[in-house]
Formats: sequence, structure tokens, C-alpha cells
Amino acid sequence: MSAYAALNRATYQASIRDKATLFFTFAFPLAFLVLFGTLFKGQRVDGGLASINYTAPGILSWGVGNAAVFSTGFALMQWRRDDLLRLIWRTPTSLRTLIASRWTIVLAVAVVQSLLFTGVALLPFFGLQLDGPWWALVPLLVLGVTAFVALGLVVGSVANTPESVAGLANILMVPMAFLSGSFFPDDLMPDWLRTCATVLPLHYLNDGVTDAMGGRGDLTDIAVDCAGLIGFAALFGLIAVRIFRWSNRT
Repeated sequence: MSAYAALNRATYQASIRDKATLFFTFAFPLAFLVLFGTLFKGQRVDGGLASINYTAPGILSWGVGNAAVFSTGFALMQWRRDDLLRLIWRTPTSLRTLIASRWTIVLAVAVVQSLLFTGVALLPFFGLQLDGPWWALVPLLVLGVTAFVALGLVVGSVANTPESVAGLANILMVPMAFLSGSFFPDDLMPDWLRTCATVLPLHYLNDGVTDAMGGRGDLTDIAVDCAGLIGFAALFGLIAVRIFRWSNRT
């Protein structure tokens, strides 16, 4: 068995054993969908877009990004704290293989999240309509997961305790969700705040998924969002590689 396959198997088994985290990974975004889908049922946002066609893509984007950052950050911190990373380092396993394994598992979770979430949002009660090029979700999810896994690697490399991982990840993801318009239309924010949001990776994932699912934009807009995600993935990836530590002893 290759190192990549062995790491995938170990990561998968560790993930399914943590029932609480597994439950909230899928249930938390659905809870927000029920909340906002019920509150704004039948309403429309600026431009005539149905409210559900705006809120559902935004919540899904946040759910995918949030799960990627938290799961990657916690795993990296715990493996380094328990010296598992140091043991892996002593085997013929490269950092590239370690990151590729984590990325694969997170992407698989994101696919399941997206299918489950979209299936619920399409129910008549919520009334989501896939009016855009929904197939563009594939590259958006791949690039979004890549960017947020890289951000999770940064978090997991800096933090040394579960509390610090949770605190740092929340400081990053909660304001990002509101500034990027995941929970409410960003048209309600001042222009200067909307401009500030363009330096956040969730802004591009949220915009791209809304264009693909809600029909707000076209393929040109989605291409711009994909380019933004590529830039953030490269930036966070470079930072993560520079600060990565195989052990807390060094």
C-alpha cells in the first residue's frame, strides 16, 4: 500500500470515528438553511433573485470552507502534538503526500455536503431553482477546498492546542462569512465594506457558487471567482509550507 493510500485510509477511519464532528459537519449548514430559508421564504433580494437562490449558495460555501479549515487545522495540530507527524516524517512520506491525502478527504466531504445540502434546498418548501450553470460547481468546489485546506494548514501550523485552533479558525471564518455575504445580501453593506470583502477567499467561493446555482452571473463571472480562489490557494499554500512543522520539538 502506498503512503498516499495509507494516509487516506487512516484519515477516513479517524473521521468516521468522531461521530460528533461528523454530525455537525453536515447538520450545521442544514440548520442555517432551515433558519434562513424559513425566515426569508418567498422574498427576493436586489436584482430580483429569489432569496433562497442567494442564501442557499452562501450557506453551502461557508459550510464547505468552514469544514475544510476546522478539520485540517485540528488534524494537523493533533497529529503534531501526538508526534504522529514526526513518525510519518521518518517514513518515505513527503509533505506533498501528506497534504494531498488531507485534500482528498476534505474534497470527498465537500462533495457529500454539497449533494446533501442541495438536495434539501431543492425541496418544495425551500424552493431552490438551479437557474445557472450548476455544473460549474465542480471547479469551484475543487478550488474552494484547495484554498481553505491551505488556510487550515496555516491554522494547524500556528496553533498548538485544540482551543487555539478553534479560536483562530472562528476568528477567521465567522467575520469572513458575514463580510462575504454568506448569510445576507452583501448589497446591504456599505460600499467600502464590500470592497474590503474582495480580499477574502470566501467572497470568491460564495460569489461563484451563487452564480452557478442561483443564476446571478455568467461563466465570465465564475471564471473571475475561480481565478481569485487560485490566487488564495497559492498564497496560503506558500505560507503553510514555510511555517509547517513535523514536530513541536523543533
